[in-house]
Amino acid sequence: MSDYRVSKGEAREDQVTSAIEKVTSQAPSSMFLGMALGSMAVSVAFHLSHKKHEALFVGQWAAPLLLMGIYNKMVKQHGSDASKESSDRSVHA
Repeated sequence: MSDYRVSKGEAREDQVTSAIEKVTSQAPSSMFLGMALGSMAVSVAFHLSHKKHEALFVGQWAAPLLLMGIYNKMVKQHGSDASKESSDRSVHA
């Protein structure tokens, strides 16, 4: 049976992805958590003011914001295009 997994350094991201990651990696990961908690608070406020559709719409922002925070953290720690040599150096350092 063949192994079709991609190894580190085998595939590279395009320039658009790299440019986006360079800009967004400068944002603190806590910003995404704060925005997610803020969207939940705004959703509760809409719900209490009997604006059910707005509450549902804004409340659904929390999960994507948390996922963006996780992705942001992973890019900061590992990089999207980490090569085998750089990961080997960080393990032995």
